[in-house]
Order: sequence, then structure tokens, then C-alpha cells
Amino acid sequence: MDKFTTLTGVAAPMPIINIDTDMIIPKQYLKTIKRTGLGTALFSEMRYNEDGSEKADFVLNKPAYRDAKIVIAGDNFGCGSSREHAPWALLDFGIRCVISTSFADIFYNNCFKNGILPIVVTPEQLELLLDDADRGSNATLTVDLENQTISGPDGGTITFDIDPGRKHILLEGLDDIAMTLKRDESISGYEGKMAENRPWV
Repeated sequence: MDKFTTLTGVAAPMPIINIDTDMIIPKQYLKTIKRTGLGTALFSEMRYNEDGSEKADFVLNKPAYRDAKIVIAGDNFGCGSSREHAPWALLDFGIRCVISTSFADIFYNNCFKNGILPIVVTPEQLELLLDDADRGSNATLTVDLENQTISGPDGGTITFDIDPGRKHILLEGLDDIAMTLKRDESISGYEGKMAENRPWV
């Protein structure tokens, strides 16, 4: 998993509440277990017409936001089913950070397991960030995880809270497997003692 330290990129405004995981990645794309290739399907029902052509008014289809790395969204982002394909699709598109006033718990946890930083802000802070994001290609934000700050295009700064353990996971780029491997010596020692004391197991 790639480390998350500092991210500077265009922020796409999506002031919609209750964006659920089916909106993020519809069910017909859940057949794959690969984490790549899902970016084209991100928000597909909002992004594309029935004939597959792009909807010009959808934010990520607008030239200024095609390379967005940050999404500024309404309350309760990632609600609905627990599909891990949702953060996979965001990451494959290039989104490394989602900012909202609240997240569904399972989606929130899945973000950290996949190298995405979900940031919770106040409604007032969200309005300021949405105003920044409305500037199109000039809507560049800098997210500094180490210092827990979001800096806007005019130099204004917002601070955010994050669990220290989750912060460490992102800063070090540790997924569940990497976390386990860091304890390899202790695990091997325990297994050795078990084999010695209980050879029948």
C-alpha cells in the first residue's frame, strides 16, 4: 500500500448527502476481485448515459475535475452495503482523500485498509472547502497528514482529528498483511514454543 504523507491536488465538489456504496460502484462491477480497472466504473450511473456516453454535467466529467485527487462530499458518505470495491474504485480513479462531515463506519475503515484518507470536518468547514472546490482547476488543496491540516488555494488552513493508530498506518503504508509481517518474529517465536510444548497440535 502506498504511503500517505502529503497530498496536493484538485478537489471535486460533490455536495450530495448519503452517497452510498452502490452509487460509488454499482453491483454489476462486483464480480471482480482485482483492485484495478474499477476507476472507469466509479459513480458510473451518475457519470454515464445509457448509451455509455458521458454526462457533461457530472463533476468528474468536467475538464477541471477529471484528474481530481480529493472529493468534498455531503454527510454520511459511503453508507449502504459494505463492499470494499468502493474504495478500490476511488483509488483506481486517483482519489486518495475524501472529506465529509460523516462516513459510514465500514466504508471509513475500508479506506484506511486501502490507502485512502477519510477526513471528518464540521459543517462550517465543509462549506469553506466546497467553496474552494467550486473554483475548478484552481481548486487545489493540500492535505498534510503528519500535521493534520488542509490548506486551501488562498492559504487558509483547517485542522482535523484522526486516530493515531490509523494515522500511523497511512503514514507507513501498512495494509493488514504488512501489519502482520511486522510481527513475524513474535509470531514465529510463539509457534516455535507451541511446537515444543504441544507437539501433538
